[in-house]
Amino acid sequence: MNETLIHKWNAFYQDALTKTDPRTNNLPLVWNDPKPVLYLVAVYLLMVFSGKRLMSYLPEVKVPAWILFVYNFGLVLLSAYMFVEIVLGVYQSGYNYACGEINYKPEETRVTKALWWYFFSKAIELLDTFWMIIRKRFNQVTFLHVFHHSTMLMIWWVVISWIPAGQAYFGASLNCVVHVFMYTYYAFSVIPSLKDKLWWKKYITTFQLVQFVITFSHTLTGIYLTLSGKCSFPMWGQILLSTYMVIMLVLFTNFYVHEYIKKTNDAKRKRNPKDLNNNYVKVDKKKIYEKRQKAKKDE
Repeated sequence: MNETLIHKWNAFYQDALTKTDPRTNNLPLVWNDPKPVLYLVAVYLLMVFSGKRLMSYLPEVKVPAWILFVYNFGLVLLSAYMFVEIVLGVYQSGYNYACGEINYKPEETRVTKALWWYFFSKAIELLDTFWMIIRKRFNQVTFLHVFHHSTMLMIWWVVISWIPAGQAYFGASLNCVVHVFMYTYYAFSVIPSLKDKLWWKKYITTFQLVQFVITFSHTLTGIYLTLSGKCSFPMWGQILLSTYMVIMLVLFTNFYVHEYIKKTNDAKRKRNPKDLNNNYVKVDKKKIYEKRQKAKKDE
């Protein structure tokens, strides 16, 4: 039984590799083979778990601010470049914006190249975690952070291998906009004189949540049009993208609640516990009432 399942899976896998998009399947880190990306993710996870333990015995690495600035601002420029290229490529390819279909026009090559850069940028962004670990910012290396970075790279290997155009453009383009703001914040936050003046950190998470909702809604529209026979983008691709958006929405919402709402309420409670602890007043009233009743009985 197990051998049959393994044989069927291997046959499916080998057949799938013959159907990858020829425009992208030989590009760096794609190579028509998932193993390089899987190895990279494995090394990343090893760095996360072993690196944190190792650095707990070592002093913090003082990374020069200019290195972090160049790294983060480089990602700002790359994100802006990818956004412009995706938008121009989509326009030139004549996409239906409600449900982009892969049309293999020469103009669509601009979209596939931009989306490959988007995929490759996810490998570059693994360095975010490296900087956190060597600087001993362990509180930033959360489950959400690690899950997001590792799964994005693997999912986008699938996307860039089989569906490197069409509907895939939408979520990527929105994410590029978010990353322009996010990495701008990271770049300038390493400058001590500016760090306290950067007021938009909270709104980055809000922007990300809005991004997930819009992308999910757009994908649902695509699914509806596909079921109606008005769009030929692969259904499995739309289900993959929409499912991942739901997972991200749940995880980022949980992060937002704990990082901003709960922490804000806890801070207020510490400053003025009587105002936030309604039971404080109720308990006092109850005690007064009980004392009065007891006094009446004694009389």
